[in-house]
Amino acid sequence: MKRTSAFAFLAAFLMSLLLSPLAWSAESKSVTGMHPQGKHTKKKEDSEQQRMQKSANVLQAIMKIPEKGIPRDLLHDAGGIAIIPSAYKAGFVVGGTYGKGVLAVRDENGRWGNPFFITLVGGSVGYQIGAQATDVVLVFKNRMKAEAVKNGKFTLGADASIAAGPVGRKAEAATDVTLKSEILSYSRSRGLFAGVSLGGSALEPDNKSTEKYYGKPVSEVQSVKKVPAGALELKRVLDRYSKEKE
Repeated sequence: MKRTSAFAFLAAFLMSLLLSPLAWSAESKSVTGMHPQGKHTKKKEDSEQQRMQKSANVLQAIMKIPEKGIPRDLLHDAGGIAIIPSAYKAGFVVGGTYGKGVLAVRDENGRWGNPFFITLVGGSVGYQIGAQATDVVLVFKNRMKAEAVKNGKFTLGADASIAAGPVGRKAEAATDVTLKSEILSYSRSRGLFAGVSLGGSALEPDNKSTEKYYGKPVSEVQSVKKVPAGALELKRVLDRYSKEKE
């Protein structure tokens, strides 16, 4: 009984490491986003723009080192790219994941559409100790699978198979499992974590942030002509690294 209580206490404590950075972030936004009189300021509304810019920065940072980046062949053929900067993972035996990011999907002509906002939520069971913030990139091979995220909860491993993607200039070293997977996952870690897995986690459209950013719901994002600067920058980065195969 004592051992069970100890494990429960440790699990609760370590999971708090997952939630505390989010609480600090939310508290910070609520403070910086208000005037002393209680009126909203422009600062809080910039969070979506910052998230879009951070997503572009993450992809650029990963791709700047060709030997350790995502093979350009995969980006060239990708149907969609999800980028979640600083997704928090923490756990002891039962792990948790939470992050906010963006998803860009190609249109029927192969052009990158306007990226919309998403959240990554979920958990995994396994031997996991530690907590960290990890930049996550998901490469969708199939455009329709990426498009399906707009419709609601999309579970990784259930609605589409997922595997850790190959790194380097070429994708030739990929295993059969990787080649057959519909989504390839990549991460850039800033801490220590054992047993990282995204299976069972879910992507969901962040309708509130998307409408706030574009003035349109997720279903109408592609009709926006006056695209905000952060979204334009991310599309330029995607074009740069997916334009040609190596």
